[in-house]
Amino acid sequence: MKDNMSNLIEDLFHGNLRLDESIHPEHAEYQEINRQISDLMQGYQTQLNESEYDALEQLVDLIGQSTSMYVEAAFEQGFRTGGKLIIEVLGKS
Repeated sequence: MKDNMSNLIEDLFHGNLRLDESIHPEHAEYQEINRQISDLMQGYQTQLNESEYDALEQLVDLIGQSTSMYVEAAFEQGFRTGGKLIIEVLGKS
């Protein structure tokens, strides 16, 4: 167990811990939703002129950035809450 912990700490220190790259949602509908998004975007690309499609892509990018910031804040809050839980559990020994 200590070796795994040491590797995790070393990975964190060296910037090798990329949790966002290993996230694979388990919701059954996740892939279907992404397929629908892709299909809609392809449809809009043929229906809209170039400047309208560029504006749509900009909107989608902004929504993605906003969502990413929200998820980051949720992760931080969850991590802090988990840390507090561990401290409380260990403190009650």
